[in-house]
Amino acid sequence: MTLALGEIDLSDRAFWARPMAEREQAFALLRAQPAPMRFAEPVVGYAPPGDGFYALVRHADIVEASRRPEIFSSAKGSTSVHDLTPEFAEYFGSMISMDDPRHARLRRIVSRAFTPKMIQKFEDDVRAEAARIVDELLAVGPGCDFVGEVAARLPLKIICDMMGIPAEHYRTVYEATNVILSGGDPEFVSDAENAGALLLGAGERLAGLVTSLAKDRPDGLISALTSANIDGEQLTVQELGSFFILLVVAGNETTRNAISHGLHLLTENPDQRDLLLADLDGRVGGAVEEIVRLASPVAWMRRTVTRDHEMNGTSYREGDKVLLFYWAANRDEDVFTDPYRFDILRDPNPHLGFGGPGPHFCLGAHLARREIRVLFRELLSRIPEIRSVGEPDRLRSSFINGIKRMPCAF
Repeated sequence: MTLALGEIDLSDRAFWARPMAEREQAFALLRAQPAPMRFAEPVVGYAPPGDGFYALVRHADIVEASRRPEIFSSAKGSTSVHDLTPEFAEYFGSMISMDDPRHARLRRIVSRAFTPKMIQKFEDDVRAEAARIVDELLAVGPGCDFVGEVAARLPLKIICDMMGIPAEHYRTVYEATNVILSGGDPEFVSDAENAGALLLGAGERLAGLVTSLAKDRPDGLISALTSANIDGEQLTVQELGSFFILLVVAGNETTRNAISHGLHLLTENPDQRDLLLADLDGRVGGAVEEIVRLASPVAWMRRTVTRDHEMNGTSYREGDKVLLFYWAANRDEDVFTDPYRFDILRDPNPHLGFGGPGPHFCLGAHLARREIRVLFRELLSRIPEIRSVGEPDRLRSSFINGIKRMPCAF
């Protein structure tokens, strides 16, 4: 099907249910326009309608906006087109929806746990869990739901271990994060009229979990957050809860989806699979970067313009909302040669799969890269013939490029 520009409506939930090829075509049309297009805000029952948003879809626009946080601000919300109401801010108003200097001070609390040096210390844990996952996959064989049995398990365990969350709470974290990042997918939010209540309920469960765990002061990031001192003050219960929600959601869902997309990309591109298997150690790093580029697990983030400003020929007014569509920028023909091709040897590969440059670049990028690399090295060295079967069951969301289920066979 060939789309016309007038048929593209990024605020319409039906658009995000279109086949992936049609969505790619739509964003190619948007990138070809002389200036970013403006769209109405999606209609939801738990937030008042706003004045719409600009869709930034070109690599250059997103890079520049990311580098100018004093103009393109996160303070009014970054994960929702709508401004956060006080009820939602309680659970989802974490540092990702703050500007410096407070954002920088909060980020420093946990940044030490995500440096390459610290991630290296988790190497043995990551390898051991990846080996356990493959052991169990071989024992069950010859196939399963790759998302639930493989892709979801490694990042869930590692982030929970880092946070100090015992195994008996893994299911609570898994189910709550599914709802929070569902994007309104009917499978997770079956009652659209009560979507707000369902999201708040998931946030409340996670905030309650961290509050109960904080009383025991376990090892890990919960302890660091509980004892943190910011400008002479400790985090409030609300701040602790929203910080915890951000870390477990981001550390779980996004890496899971990158791993799921990775197997599908390797299945759909057998020449690249063969290239990778011919030198697994030497090429797996490049494969990870290319998987993240094409998967772009977080499809967009929002910013709000703080003052009248001109960028790359377009004039923005104070208060304008812009959505930074990383997924579209990672297919920008001006930056990537043959951008729809999966090429594990692509070099350079300046993708924005972990966000644009600037203060909000993904804190967990090193950890995500390590987990994806270790799991695929373990998986392909022991089950090189593993493949996805059929078209993935995709999440109906504009925000997360997710895969809910994907059968695999070997």
